[in-house]
Amino acid sequence: MNWITNYVRPRINSIFSRRETPENLWQKCDECGTMLFHRELSDNLNVCTNCGHHMVISPRDRFTALFDGGVFAEISVPEPIADPLQFRDQKKYPERMKAAQKSTGEKEAMLVASGEIGRTPIVAVAQDFSFMGGSMGMYVGNAIVAAAQEAVKLKRPLILFSAAGGARMQEGILSLMQMPRSTVAVQMLKEAGLPYIVVLTHPTTGGVTASYAMLGDVQIAEPNALICFAGPRVIEQTLGERLPEGFQRAEYLLDHGMLDRVTARTEMRDELISITRMLMGLPPAVRGDLPAPDPKQKPDAKPKQTQPKDGSAPDKPAATS
Repeated sequence: MNWITNYVRPRINSIFSRRETPENLWQKCDECGTMLFHRELSDNLNVCTNCGHHMVISPRDRFTALFDGGVFAEISVPEPIADPLQFRDQKKYPERMKAAQKSTGEKEAMLVASGEIGRTPIVAVAQDFSFMGGSMGMYVGNAIVAAAQEAVKLKRPLILFSAAGGARMQEGILSLMQMPRSTVAVQMLKEAGLPYIVVLTHPTTGGVTASYAMLGDVQIAEPNALICFAGPRVIEQTLGERLPEGFQRAEYLLDHGMLDRVTARTEMRDELISITRMLMGLPPAVRGDLPAPDPKQKPDAKPKQTQPKDGSAPDKPAATS
């Protein structure tokens, strides 16, 4: 055995060899082209620090930033029939499902959870556009019904983050049936007197927009989110005319009265805390982790004087300017 060839040379090569840089350390902004470091981008909730462009964020990362301490409990959703229509295009439907589950690490296109935001108990639902375009299938309908039932049971408001390309064609009419099902679930909340808040993210289109995404008591959207039923390209081809600048974007809908507010993702948590507590009839949230002030104590009450143990005269309270 040649120890120089078999041991010394590989050892030297391993020390001085060039280390490969992982490909996921930097991400390019789709809007301005700025290269963003992954930690800086993650700390800013996938919002470009240069131009403010809102990139895709997974429901799990969104919930981690939304709930107090990033702690939340997932709510189980009933499993639908796996492949009810035996649908096949270029691939079988189960194969597409396995590919989406592998790429996203999630079971389906919607995540349901419960927890607290600003010490306010809520139930939250979020769609994952990375999972087959966030398409609305039977699982999504089951998730909304399960979330509404849990909210009614616990007497909590429901907050929904929508992001979808519409109904799931692999489930045909069964997918379209989730539109009235989700509408009934929202009606359950209204009959129970519980708030239903919708946050529309980019993009929210198709049957989702025609059902539960536009039924909120309060409609909030992230900046420049595409919100529509039929996309602008389809409308332009149908009408043969060019649409106005910014048509079907969040700011355009806000100006035309279809939204209540457009809020940046980095400010969304504080916004939701304020709105939720207001709709639930609760006092404003206390910033930080301090206890709430005692309402019985008057702010202009004079401090009590204490008698020193040595019998001397009590100290006078310091004058305030």
